[in-house]
Order: sequence, then structure tokens, then C-alpha cells
Amino acid sequence: MNPRRSGSVLLAAVLTVAGFALSPFSPVSPANAAATLTQVGSFGSNPGALRMYSYVPTGLPAGRPLVVALHGCTQSAQDYYGHSGWPKYADLYRVAVVFPEQTPSNNALSCFNWFTAGDIGRGRGEALSIKQMVDHAIAAYGSDPGRVYVTGLSAGGAMTAVMLAAYPDVFAGGAVVAGLPYNCGTVCQYQAQSKTPKQWGDLVRAAHPGYTGRWPRVGIWYGTADTTVVPANATELRDQWTNVWGVPRTATSTATLPGSTTVEYYQDAVALYRVQGIGHGTPVAPGNAEDQCGTTGSYYLASICSSYHIARSWGLPGGTMPPSPTPSVSTSPSAPQPCFTASNHAHTVAGRATQSGGNTFANGSGQAMGLWNTFVVHTLRQTGPNHYVIADGQC
Repeated sequence: MNPRRSGSVLLAAVLTVAGFALSPFSPVSPANAAATLTQVGSFGSNPGALRMYSYVPTGLPAGRPLVVALHGCTQSAQDYYGHSGWPKYADLYRVAVVFPEQTPSNNALSCFNWFTAGDIGRGRGEALSIKQMVDHAIAAYGSDPGRVYVTGLSAGGAMTAVMLAAYPDVFAGGAVVAGLPYNCGTVCQYQAQSKTPKQWGDLVRAAHPGYTGRWPRVGIWYGTADTTVVPANATELRDQWTNVWGVPRTATSTATLPGSTTVEYYQDAVALYRVQGIGHGTPVAPGNAEDQCGTTGSYYLASICSSYHIARSWGLPGGTMPPSPTPSVSTSPSAPQPCFTASNHAHTVAGRATQSGGNTFANGSGQAMGLWNTFVVHTLRQTGPNHYVIADGQC
């Protein structure tokens, strides 16, 4: 039996028992999309035998960012395009989006094969196919190779972790939604593991031995009521990537977002978003406001528009990538970091934050500070030139 097919049959049985199989979906297209989702027939040798779809806003100029969005099991590129909200932000923020698609011949449930050694290594299988899609998009759409990002749900989230580990030189950042740590296999889906942070980090470092460049920023999104991929994966992903970055596992700041969502920041290298009370799926918030997106459906859960906050964390609205953090930040008395306490309005007037769509965001880190007015007050710590993080109660 074909080993790729054999693995997919086994996983199909496992995931069906776990309640992972979804009912058939109807293709959905965003009502206000300016362009259309288009299949790309040829984009390289494609050793993983995946399909490539792209959404490129009409009149997109060269030099814009590129986003790779990976669907979950039993889903498709069309499904993720129609529900996730990414076409809205492609049009609004002027970016191209690539939607890779798994095929039933590779995996019975159309899951990306995050658990197969031949698909998660640099230069091999599905990971290489997705990298070739990036190369094609950069050449065809004129995308900025320094501003390439990746995100995905569930199996797509696990594959996001694969791409960040195998190709840290390709991706500036990534967001794992209800996914798993790199190279943990299917066992992580059901129960917490006993690995140390160093052991988690070593798995990533082994994906690209000798790599000495900057690591991608990593966002981690989880529903606290997820019973399909246990929420322990959230802290294990945090442990894996804080160890890779060489930063402590103690959050440097926290914030509250809509949809009963809290976020913990780890020196601007890793951010952990916990969406209270929702299960397994991509958080969406249907509506027409800038921070609303998507449509609800199987594994698209009404809560907060995760795609909006992911886009903001990557600096997509401003058109430039936020400054990359260094692996460590000095906190010694000889290198004090100044703090400023003021209203959100005053922070923007002073040049420490920006406002967009009635909300306020710290310069550099892009952390959400809430409504842009004189009533919401935050303390910001300056950690670099024009770079600030929320430090309420810490200064």
C-alpha cells in the first residue's frame, strides 16, 4: 500500500473516533470580495502532490506582503477562503493570499500530513510543496519575500508549525490556530506530553540544523473548551517557541480582547491567545466593521475575528513588518526601559501608538490596547526605537 495512503487511512479511523469528521460543507464565497479564488496549475515539482489556490486583489502592486492560509481536516481551500475572513483583509490591507489544498488521495480526511516524516522536513513532501507555492507567488505577484506569513486551523495549524520550523528563513511570522507543536505526531492531539521546553525547542532546531537567522514570530490561538485538540498544546507550543527564541516562559504583558479573549505576550516573540469558552475551530466575528470577519459554520466559531488580530500582529494594515525582536531583551539596571502611563488618545498623540478603526495599537509590537479614547489608560514600556509593549502594573 502507498505509505502516504496507508497513513491517511489510519488517521481517518483515529479522527473519526475522536469526532473530528465534519459534515459536508457548501462552498462559500465572501460577499464583498473584489477578486476571485483561482487555482494555479503549475508551481514547481510539487512532491507533496498538493493543489495551489490564490486570492490576489485586483490591481495589487508589487512589494506587498504574502499570507499562506492552511485549511483543516475535511475542509478545502474554497472552504477556508469562504469562512475565515482572509479575502476581506487581502482587499483591505492589499496582500496576496495563497490557499494550499490537500487531496483525498494523500489523506482520506484531506488533512495536511503534519504527522508524516516525509512531509514535515525541509526540502521534502508537503512542506516543500507549500514552500514552492511561496516561491511561485513571490515571482508571479511580486510579493515581498521579507514579509511572508503563514497561518492555519487544526491540521493546517499543525502544518503552520511545520513551515515555521522547516523554513524559518522564508516566514517572518506565523499563527497556529488549534494546532500542535512541531514534530509531535498524532499523540499530542489527545493528551499533554512530558517534554521539557528544551526538548520541544530541540525538535524545531533539528528541522533546519545550523540555522542562525532570526526566528519567525509565533502566535498561538486556542479555545479553552477544545476537546478535539487538547488545550495543553497551547502551552506546549509556547514552551517550544519561547525556548527556540531563548526568552522566558513568563509573560511580559497581557491584554484583553473582544470575544472573552486574553493574550499573553512573551517579549514580542511569542503571543498566546486564549478564547474563553469556545471549542475547536477558527474564531470569527461576522460583521462589516474592520475588526469583524468571516462566516460561521462547522469549525468556524462566533467569537472574535482571529484573522484581523493575526493580520495586525504582522503589521499588515500599516504596510510594513513590525521590527523583529531579538532573542533576548536586557532588563538589567544598567539598561532601564522607560514606561509611560497615559490614555490611549494621549499615547497616539505622543507617537507611542497608532489608531485604526477606532482601536489603538502599540507601535512596534502591534499589541491591541482597546478603544481609541481618553478613558482607556495603559502603561507602555519602551523596549526599542519606536517599539512599545503593554506593561500595565509592571512599572
